[in-house]
Amino acid sequence: MTTPPPAPALAGLKVLDLSRVLAGPYCAQMLADHGADVIKVEPPAGDETRGWGPPFVAPDTSAYYQNLNRAKKNIVVDLSVPEGRDILDTLLRDTDVLVENFKAGTLAKWGYPDEELRRRFPALIHCRVTGFGTDGPLGGQPGYDAVLQAYGGLMSVNGEPGGPPLRVGVPVVDQVTGILAFSGILLALHERHRSGLGQLVDCTLLDTAVSLLHPHSASWLASGTVPRRTGSAHPTIAPYDAFTAADGPVFIAVGNDRQFGALTDVLGVRGLADDPRFRTNPDRVRHQGELRAALERAISDVPRAELAARLTARGVPASPVHDVAEALTAPQVRHRGLVVESGDYRGLASPVSLSRTPARVLPEVRGAGADTREVLDAAGYDAEAIAKAVADGVVRAGKTSLTCDDA
Repeated sequence: MTTPPPAPALAGLKVLDLSRVLAGPYCAQMLADHGADVIKVEPPAGDETRGWGPPFVAPDTSAYYQNLNRAKKNIVVDLSVPEGRDILDTLLRDTDVLVENFKAGTLAKWGYPDEELRRRFPALIHCRVTGFGTDGPLGGQPGYDAVLQAYGGLMSVNGEPGGPPLRVGVPVVDQVTGILAFSGILLALHERHRSGLGQLVDCTLLDTAVSLLHPHSASWLASGTVPRRTGSAHPTIAPYDAFTAADGPVFIAVGNDRQFGALTDVLGVRGLADDPRFRTNPDRVRHQGELRAALERAISDVPRAELAARLTARGVPASPVHDVAEALTAPQVRHRGLVVESGDYRGLASPVSLSRTPARVLPEVRGAGADTREVLDAAGYDAEAIAKAVADGVVRAGKTSLTCDDA
């Protein structure tokens, strides 16, 4: 007789996802991947990322939205009207975690200031994601990922020497904020086992952006010197950079003198390891220009995959610089199960891997309002009340799951 697998780590956890765009939805999707019952509440206009395309997986739903909102039930409720807020009030009575990223003051305007949420729902864990926080000189200001990359200093250290500051090519502030929100919720859940009380998990894009400044923040705090842009090179380690091999770029990361010696052996330029300019890491950092020129000559005739394999065999971290297609089809990426392909769904797996209760990726993405009737029925609304709410435009009951065949 086969023993059934254990329930996912967060089975039984009830989450209300009122967030939109990236950080909040990504946090809630990670909770869903680990078994939480997540209900996404969209406004009548929908989460704006449904229109962030092409590509689209359905006429009104982008690939962007699809990869942040799987495994969630979906209801559409107009929270700007009292009847919609009555529905929210009913849903909160049976909710463990609320995730939201409304403009500061919106919940208070609707009758849910922080103190009222704590009073009425003392066990509720309230995760709030904002750009800059709710108070202080910029409290309440809206913020997108790139704006916080600019304000938080990330753009200033990203780009080529002498070139303009550049936005990091992925929404790193939003994504890491989602991961930190996920972590904060788990901390609050753990503490709730002792106290029986919920609390506010206060995440801001600003806090995330500043936390990502290491090692530049550490260097400035220690020396007062404003960091400069170094391209793909590291400001305090050398060689730690991309080089042009015979068939494209390869990244080589030398973290110590032993690895540098192995690099020079593989490249057939052992004399560089004995050169007084390059004997130690501080020496190499001070003479990065001369070192790079010498290494480039030795690297330029070697195919990148061959060089990376030879270096890795000698304990020197290295890799071809993959494009997105190469990365998502790389053997180790596929071996780790990081790409999910199920029917028409294609996306990325949860980055949190547990040995006994692994994430279970449910690839279905629900249409706007697909579960409105089911969720309201489970919350105690009878058929007549649901029909009236639909007729009055307080809620919307839409089509069910989205597939590529809908496009």
